[in-house]
Amino acid sequence: MTQEAAAQETPGQAQGDEHSHGGSLLGPILCWAVVFADIGTSVYYVPGILYGNFGTLAGFFVLLTMSVFVLLTLKYAEVTHRFPQGGGVVTVAAQAINHWVGALGGMFILVDYFLTAAISCLSGVIYFSVVVPAIGPIFLEVTIGILILLGILNWIGISESAKVSLVGAVIAFVSDLAILFTVFTHISFAEFLSLFPAMFVHQKITPVYLLTGFAASFLAFSGLESISQLSPVMKTPRKKVAGMALLLVVLTIGITSPLLTILSTLLQPHEATDPVLSNQLISLLGGHWGNVFLQTEMAISASALLVFASNTAIIGSYHVFMALGRMEFFPAFVLQRNKLRGTPHYSIALATGIPIAILIVARGSLDLLGNLYAFGLLGAFTLTCLGLDLVRYRERKAARAKAYTLPAEQQENGNLPPGTVLDAPFVINNERVLSNGGTRGRVSLPGKSEVAATARRSEVLSLWSTINLYLGILTTALVVLAWSTNLVSKHLATEFGGAVVTTGMAVAYLNYRYTKRKGRVPVMITGVEGRLPGSVLAVLTSGNGRNDSVIRTAINNAHGHPIVFLYLSENKAKAGRAPTMFEVVDPYLDDQQAKDYFGKAENLAQKAKVPRRYVYRQQEPDVVARVWQAVHPHDTVVAAENASQFEDINPDRIRYELTSKGKVAHMLKQW
Repeated sequence: MTQEAAAQETPGQAQGDEHSHGGSLLGPILCWAVVFADIGTSVYYVPGILYGNFGTLAGFFVLLTMSVFVLLTLKYAEVTHRFPQGGGVVTVAAQAINHWVGALGGMFILVDYFLTAAISCLSGVIYFSVVVPAIGPIFLEVTIGILILLGILNWIGISESAKVSLVGAVIAFVSDLAILFTVFTHISFAEFLSLFPAMFVHQKITPVYLLTGFAASFLAFSGLESISQLSPVMKTPRKKVAGMALLLVVLTIGITSPLLTILSTLLQPHEATDPVLSNQLISLLGGHWGNVFLQTEMAISASALLVFASNTAIIGSYHVFMALGRMEFFPAFVLQRNKLRGTPHYSIALATGIPIAILIVARGSLDLLGNLYAFGLLGAFTLTCLGLDLVRYRERKAARAKAYTLPAEQQENGNLPPGTVLDAPFVINNERVLSNGGTRGRVSLPGKSEVAATARRSEVLSLWSTINLYLGILTTALVVLAWSTNLVSKHLATEFGGAVVTTGMAVAYLNYRYTKRKGRVPVMITGVEGRLPGSVLAVLTSGNGRNDSVIRTAINNAHGHPIVFLYLSENKAKAGRAPTMFEVVDPYLDDQQAKDYFGKAENLAQKAKVPRRYVYRQQEPDVVARVWQAVHPHDTVVAAENASQFEDINPDRIRYELTSKGKVAHMLKQW
């Protein structure tokens, strides 16, 4: 069963959101700040970790991996506007591949966040020891204390602000530039160029060594996944905002990360080999080529930003716990909020306690923690890339089959759905059975909509779209290559990450079995790949006591054909509530009644072994007709008392059936 998102957002909704949330939505600069404040901290500890494994080639491998990072930003920009509900890899994998793959993606990103929280906080304390050497012997205890403090602050409700991220990101970027400027005022351009051949002196590069270094250097770009989790708090059009933000990320990271890695390792070979000083290379670089003030300023700003990045990871962790809880993979207790502060105390405790446990087991070894890192990060990258590739492929397949649907509002707003959007107000080829039930005709669409439909279909099949598809596949292949290399070369990372993921998936499976024993199965909403000839459309509505009859009747009459379960919700989003950063904003996950009915349908459909899709929509005029037009079902099953509401779907005839739990209507159509 394929699962695709069906993101909905009209210009009116977008404008309403921006009006109600005021200035709380993030533009390109603030989005850049949040992402750079995460990725930009990696340069403080990555040079020392890579130098310990690859010596003078540390800078070369960061430069090499930078090319794949640029390709990844193209994919993550698209993920951001295709999945406006946020959630990153969890949402992409669940809706593009399978809900279990979404759970797996959640476990991967949790591994990433746990290690980010531990590494960033530990590195921040080590950098601060440049200013206060007395904390050097007790850096592990200080790190644990800071993590506990961060957990308490999150429990109180003091979370993270994009404006604070902006201050930190600007200070970090300016400090990086100051160090680069200082170094380049002391060495000539010729001396700088001589560093490149110096990287390869006494180095024997084999294909295996090259692959290992390439894979390990992805640690320098951890944090990119943050952009996909900012979608709900991002200004529209998201496509433009995310593109501009990631362009700034590429420019700022491209200027700083490779150069600082090259200079800090090649110009400080003694410090790079020291177990303590190797974790302070950037600050020491400023002191060596500048003065004590620059060294101290860099140490303080780096330590503050690293602790800030640790807090970001904690926030990301507990939001993933909550997302998996709302998807019913994790027990409901992770969603509980304390009555005093209204914060999810159990999720915060897990997001804080697990990194502390990791630090204690690793005995505060930054090198060991760095070597554990690759599993979750590259696993999340892999599933995100693969999910987007599948979405693009299905979209092109639907466009070629002339069954692609598209809402004009989303085309104008730049928020394109992954694959086929079911609540489209028109179909690309504009074909429709006329009201007399006889011959096919062409529906008369407004000129603007018809032009938009044709333009979008041409865009999907254009040369650039084709190039983008194959560039994406290349990116996926390179990420998979890096991940598979690390799985083999970094045994500890594989063992640690595998243990965490296995534990998490075991919890998800047990919770799944527990829920299934109660008569329903956790379900993620999906889309369809295009028209489904001979299918059954089962319409479920909130406040309707005949939904059970509709479900059973649809399954009994499917005869092996696909069933599309459409739930019409009357729940409205809470007006005026601005979503928080890293929050997954999906009305379905908060609609328990819809989840209950879909769960019952899934439980029965599994037993009947029929293919099925699940579509969730807000109750609006003509929404059933639009889904009906997109799917082309043979039989539309509704509660008999609701049949008159859906006559605009233009069936050939209506047949009524009396079931043990009420009367249902079959709205039949021969396409």
